[in-house]
Amino acid sequence: MKLNRWLLAGIAGVQISLTSFAAEDADTLDALKQQIQLLDQKVRILERKRENDQDAADAKAKDAPRVSIGQSGFAFTSADTNFAVKIKGVLQFDSRTFFNDHPALVGNDGFLLRRARPIIEGTVFRDFDFSFVPEFGGSGTPSIFDAWLNYRYRPELQVRVGKFKSPVGLEQLLADKDLLFNERSLVTGLVPNRDVGAQIWGDISGGVASYAFGIFNGVGDGRNTSNVDYDDNKEFAGRVFFQPFKQSDKDALRGFGFGVAGSYTTISSNATGLPNNSGFATDGQQQFFTYTNNVVANGAHWRLSPQAYYTFGSFGLLGEYAISEQEVTRGALSRTLRNTAWQVTGQWVLTGEDATFTGIAPKRPFDPRNGGWGAWQLVARYATLDVDDAAFPLFANPAASASEAKAWSVGLNWWLNKNVRVLTSYSHTDFEGGGRGTTTPGLVTHQPENVLFTRVQLSF
Repeated sequence: MKLNRWLLAGIAGVQISLTSFAAEDADTLDALKQQIQLLDQKVRILERKRENDQDAADAKAKDAPRVSIGQSGFAFTSADTNFAVKIKGVLQFDSRTFFNDHPALVGNDGFLLRRARPIIEGTVFRDFDFSFVPEFGGSGTPSIFDAWLNYRYRPELQVRVGKFKSPVGLEQLLADKDLLFNERSLVTGLVPNRDVGAQIWGDISGGVASYAFGIFNGVGDGRNTSNVDYDDNKEFAGRVFFQPFKQSDKDALRGFGFGVAGSYTTISSNATGLPNNSGFATDGQQQFFTYTNNVVANGAHWRLSPQAYYTFGSFGLLGEYAISEQEVTRGALSRTLRNTAWQVTGQWVLTGEDATFTGIAPKRPFDPRNGGWGAWQLVARYATLDVDDAAFPLFANPAASASEAKAWSVGLNWWLNKNVRVLTSYSHTDFEGGGRGTTTPGLVTHQPENVLFTRVQLSF
């Protein structure tokens, strides 16, 4: 473009010079005028060609796929945004150190690759979202944790099918990368984890009200589905949650939310319908209660979980209560057991960032060369799980299994940036009952559990 302007300016200068030259040589002047006209024509052709090339380049850029890399992962998006793929991941390297535990409990101290998950998310044809999450961490074999397809007609009306979290427990629904402690509370032992099924759900008025109702194969308390149904009866689960002041201009009200969730199914004489590993575990993932051999779930199983949270500035509070009532049998014996649990968890961001339950974004990410030290988050929790007394002694051994566990925990989390976090926490659990025997859970309940957790986490 600058070249074209220079040529046109030169042509204009030549035209001025020719005016003074005209009287001396008319023939030469005519020839020069013809050359000037040809040159002017070529310049205009070049200018037009340059404009066309620019238009073509703009059109090509408009139609080209877009690639972005940032703290939310790696994204590849079509020009019209109707197709997209995101590559994300979670890596958690943990340690557990137990104090004053029974000498026979060996192998519980040490390092653990708690989670190692590549995550592939995306969208096809604008309204169809998907997620695929394999798990390579933990103590088991590699497995598929999430695999679902979601049709998004509107934010208020969506349909999801596949394997995903059942919509019951509040803390259970938090992403694993956003947990305030290494492990979820005792309440999570009474709610389902991931299951296979179909769900209709949505957010109304930008999340002022949310709902989810689904039909699933059904899983026992605290269990992940094995992808194979253990019973012909299906489980119905649902949740409604309200944030009535989410769009309010009053900061003190905006962060309040409350709701209730529940599930119902019937089970036909199957041990898989019992809690994970047929019992309940502590914060340190040690079994403190287990059903006696030959006990199976048989009959109705329902859950109810009122739940709420509140955030204001750097302060956050979460609480939930859970009831799990299940019929169990052992031979000719039958009993309906109602187990309950509740928890309260608080957080305070010491460096002034807003408290959330979906991660902290440090105002000054860790960069010691420029005076950035990330964000610091103080956390505390109290939780209890009470096993129905009717479980003893016919369905559980009172000499070994505890009838109640009460746990308090404190911790300090260091958010170096949005993607890297270091967690440190201490948990103390007291038991009621149990404490005898030479195997778990008798060894676990013989004394209170005291455990120090650490975690280094990468998530994006």
